[in-house]
Amino acid sequence: MNLQLALDRLTREECLHIIDETRGSIDWIEVGTSVIKEYGMDIVREIKERYPEKLIVTDMKTMDAGGHEAIQAFKAGADITTVMALSSNLTILDSIEVAKEYGTRIMVDLLEVSNHERIKELEKLGVDLVSIHIGKDKQREGKFDVKHFSLVENCDFEVTVAGGIDLNTLPDVLAKGPDTLIVGSAITKAKNPAEVAAKMKIMMNDASRN
Repeated sequence: MNLQLALDRLTREECLHIIDETRGSIDWIEVGTSVIKEYGMDIVREIKERYPEKLIVTDMKTMDAGGHEAIQAFKAGADITTVMALSSNLTILDSIEVAKEYGTRIMVDLLEVSNHERIKELEKLGVDLVSIHIGKDKQREGKFDVKHFSLVENCDFEVTVAGGIDLNTLPDVLAKGPDTLIVGSAITKAKNPAEVAAKMKIMMNDASRN
């Protein structure tokens, strides 16, 4: 089970500092949408150069021009880039095609998707990695709830989960066996990010063994 550190609403210096502090516990580094909008592909390149052993996710949240935006991300060093499930089938297919050319992957973000028919369509398109995602604004109505796992039941996806997950909610999420856990504020806003990340990774490892 992977721990993906989500870097959002942070300065370049804060991003690098938090990665350095949590490096021993995290597996994937997500360059968040707001960070990309602030610093562009330069910060993706810098993070890839500084942490070559980590898998880099660019949260592009692509809705159109899938092929073009995927090329931007992969040329900068991303191993995975995100495309929204609400985008057109052509956008998703173009992104997947580019990923195949680069030997990389597409993560399809299920933000605001609750239609099981759309999930089945994604399977038919060849999507193999999805994110069950409760957005930052939506979290004001409640953080990640394990009921959302029902969206991908009986589907052959690699599943990541995101949405306000913290040490308190982590056990219930781990019980559902996601492949990757995406954590942002619970780590980045903690007084001791390294301690929180380490505790989470220990809990994840324990859950994987059970």
